[in-house]
Amino acid sequence: MRHLKSGRKLGRTSAHRKALFRNMVTALIRRERIQTTLAKAKELRSHVEKTITLGKKGTLHAKRLARRVVVEKEAFIKLFGPLSERYAKRAGGYTRIIKIGHRLGDDAPMAFIELVDRESEAPAVKEKAEKKAAPKKADAKKPEKKAEAKPEKEKKTETKKKPAEAKTETKKAPPKKADAKKPAKAAPKKK
Repeated sequence: MRHLKSGRKLGRTSAHRKALFRNMVTALIRRERIQTTLAKAKELRSHVEKTITLGKKGTLHAKRLARRVVVEKEAFIKLFGPLSERYAKRAGGYTRIIKIGHRLGDDAPMAFIELVDRESEAPAVKEKAEKKAAPKKADAKKPEKKAEAKPEKEKKTETKKKPAEAKTETKKAPPKKADAKKPAKAAPKKK
């Protein structure tokens, strides 16, 4: 039994596990949303939340501890800059896990882990609002297009008649050379 044994081993050595979570914490801070297995996401949550709490403290000691976990310089600057300001009033709960189904290869449960109050959520809301407004603008343009489209259809029907007349003229004069070749091939010589 695993009483009082916290953390998942994930089938890795301790060094491999440490490197894995270091990379995943860095990626999550930089991108604010990553896709991974559900077990890794649940384990990653505690690492990220502790790191963001260090970013909120902002002391030299906190920066040195966070530097052990956050690998890239850009992510480190983001942690102690915009992220610490964004979560200044929030007392924990900086991440959310969204289950997205199973992976095709091995049927492992997959999930998105993302930071709450992401910056990229706002543009998504704006895009949805623009998409709703866009059909209204298109509806106003549709009657004009229909009115223009009717004369074009009439022109197309006129052009269709002209090639049909030209085709009937070519059908009247079939080539006679093909008929002359057939009897020569069909008559074999007998001994």
